Amino acid sequence: MAPRSIASLTVSFGLVSIPVKLFSATEAGHAISFNLLHKTCHSRLKQQYICAKEEVVVPREDMVKGYEFAKEQYVVFAPDELKAMDEAGTHSAEIAEFVPIESIDPVYFDKAYYIAPDKGGAKPYALFARALRDSKRCAIGRWAARGKQYIVMIRPVAEGLVMQQLLYAGEVRALSEIEIPKGEVKDAELKLAQQLIEQQSTDKFDPAPYVDDVRTRIEAAVQKKVEGQEFTMAEAPEGGAQVIDLMEALRASLERKAAPKAGAPQAQAAASGAGAAKPEAVEAEADARKPPRRAQESGASGKKAAKR
Repeated sequence: MAPRSIASLTVSFGLVSIPVKLFSATEAGHAISFNLLHKTCHSRLKQQYICAKEEVVVPREDMVKGYEFAKEQYVVFAPDELKAMDEAGTHSAEIAEFVPIESIDPVYFDKAYYIAPDKGGAKPYALFARALRDSKRCAIGRWAARGKQYIVMIRPVAEGLVMQQLLYAGEVRALSEIEIPKGEVKDAELKLAQQLIEQQSTDKFDPAPYVDDVRTRIEAAVQKKVEGQEFTMAEAPEGGAQVIDLMEALRASLERKAAPKAGAPQAQAAASGAGAAKPEAVEAEADARKPPRRAQESGASGKKAAKR
């Protein structure tokens, strides 16, 4: 079934106006949701609002909206007052500037829409998309809809355009608010980490192999319940081993990834740690670290002897 346009608008830059149609780029209805039921009879539950002071159920017609300006102190707004503060829909996205695509941190990305040319807009749409693609820039502008004003970014993808809502600066926390302790990075560890990245690198992102396993499990469980079968819960997986030696963890990762190329099954390589082809840099690094490893092993042997 072909997607339906959710809105029509005009993209304007300079004196050029492009009539376009808006399509949602994501499917919210794809998510699985559960309803709240009465435990005894499995009937749907109705939501009620209860006054915290009088402890009575409040019908919707007796509700008003208020803003808490101090603890438990509110200013109340009537519906027409709230309506008066809404942004009037303009049905237009006016471009304010063009910036390099890579200059926008994806942390600012919000909802995405596909935009396609509307009647009479095919030629300016193609021109705009080509100009953005060749310049490696995206358009930044404003769009008003549903009573709100949004920052939007229009960027080229494949043969079309995506309009991405952006969060305002005040809606994004600064990374500096998070305490990140400094850690020492050794050249040998960095070299192995870069090798591991190179070993697992691909030319482009393909989302197809990444499937929602949780959704699959829920659908299977629902089907079993519908058919009257008993649903058995799988045991929770054990936690991963604690990484103690960073170099050893990097080596093991490289060996595990290299094992299938050497003809050994990946599962066997991960279980035994043997038969995997080591990259030359890994072997050289292993030779350089042999004395400290022997010292470490002898220390471990001494601890075992002491325990005995």
